[in-house]
Amino acid sequence: MPGTQLSAVQHIVHLMLENRSFDHLLGFLYADSGNTSPAGAAFEGLTGQESNPDSSGQPVSVFKINAGDPGAYFMPGADPGEGYANTNSQLFGTGTAPVPPVAANQGFVTNFDATIAWDQRVGRSVQAGTTAANIMGIFSPEALPVLSGLARGYAVCDHWFSSVPTETFPNRAFACAATSQGHMNDGTASYTVQSIFGLLTAHSLTWKIYGYDEQPLTRKNFPDTTNAPDANFGEFSAFTGDAAAGQLPQYCFLEPGWGATGNSQHPNYDVSLGEKLIHDVYYALRGGPGWDQTLLIITYDEHGGCYDHVPPPSGAVPPDNSPGEFGFDFTRFGVRVPAVLVSPLIPAGTVFRVADGSMPLDHTSVLKTVETRWGLPALTGRDAAAPDVSGALTLDTPRTDDPLAGVTVPVSSGTNPAAADVSHIQQINAELTAQLPVAAEQLRSALVLPAMRTPADYDEYTRSRTAIWKAGRGPAPAE
Repeated sequence: MPGTQLSAVQHIVHLMLENRSFDHLLGFLYADSGNTSPAGAAFEGLTGQESNPDSSGQPVSVFKINAGDPGAYFMPGADPGEGYANTNSQLFGTGTAPVPPVAANQGFVTNFDATIAWDQRVGRSVQAGTTAANIMGIFSPEALPVLSGLARGYAVCDHWFSSVPTETFPNRAFACAATSQGHMNDGTASYTVQSIFGLLTAHSLTWKIYGYDEQPLTRKNFPDTTNAPDANFGEFSAFTGDAAAGQLPQYCFLEPGWGATGNSQHPNYDVSLGEKLIHDVYYALRGGPGWDQTLLIITYDEHGGCYDHVPPPSGAVPPDNSPGEFGFDFTRFGVRVPAVLVSPLIPAGTVFRVADGSMPLDHTSVLKTVETRWGLPALTGRDAAAPDVSGALTLDTPRTDDPLAGVTVPVSSGTNPAAADVSHIQQINAELTAQLPVAAEQLRSALVLPAMRTPADYDEYTRSRTAIWKAGRGPAPAE
């Protein structure tokens, strides 16, 4: 691979967070230098002049979120609309995509207005004072010094798109298996195809999935993860221990904590806790003996209804022949999301994108990078067509400087408006957990979902039910 150092990478680590758009977190990254990086690279950021019309047709401009304001890290204050219809509404102004699907990205304010009303009607938490204009709020680099520091200090991908224009689980399926098997909403969270983890196993390569404070949800998404040995899974404390001991596998996938008081950064949860998670992942890797041979990829599964000004491209390659829900043909990418590449083999100030006219970067680019590094076949047509990120790794000698030296992780002020809410992903995690097979004598206590009302109820059920399943699995199968 001339011009790149991908062959020097022994560990690829993927941290995937939740539901934030590129502009919302990184749009002002290089605004102070005219959207040009110190290395002289053009950056697709905000000018400050972008706007969306409100319900009366008046423009609502983007604005910087003041990190010192109470509740700033809980912006936009409510959970915006996601899913296929809401995403279409944000991009096209209608729940049904036009033909051709040319987006203007002018429906974010009006869609958020409708979503706030819906949240209030069904009893979802909404921060006091939240208005539709909040969706145009943008975090400054000063408000997010960890994510922004890594984006400036290593590489930011300013043309990285979610794989499909919809919500969490279809996009996470693409990130792990390069297909959602036609599914376009979170009604389906388990799949029947081979994932990157099964592909690695088939080629005698090592991998591990780490949950944050519980067994990883991704374990329950695919047959080859559900059936894998317990040694392939751990929690964040195991990740930090493996990194310190130089025992990380060739590919790691990291999950955040899924609750409303957790660190996933899902709106309207505490963004500062996600900053702490990114910080801790970075320093766990940096402090370990494998740092010089490590590539950390930080992404977000989808935009979660947050504003972005760049229309998603068409021309995506359908992954397979699965018929798409809602008539979707999988030739259109989802909304742009933050993506940061971290490695001592990457020059500071890199803005990494592929050439105009090429297939753009999306979540399957992580899979393509793993496949390229270890000579693996593609899982589907989508990752076969995807570009990898090897072109960002251009330094012959690993850097020793630390772009986060002196950076203080932010701490939120104000009250978490969603603290008492059961998160959507907690609910789905419990449903997937209930489907894990257990012995007949345990059916009464373990199989039926009990009456659960609080986040603690869901967490306890998921932990205890998973423990029963693991205990009943017996010895790991011989490889």
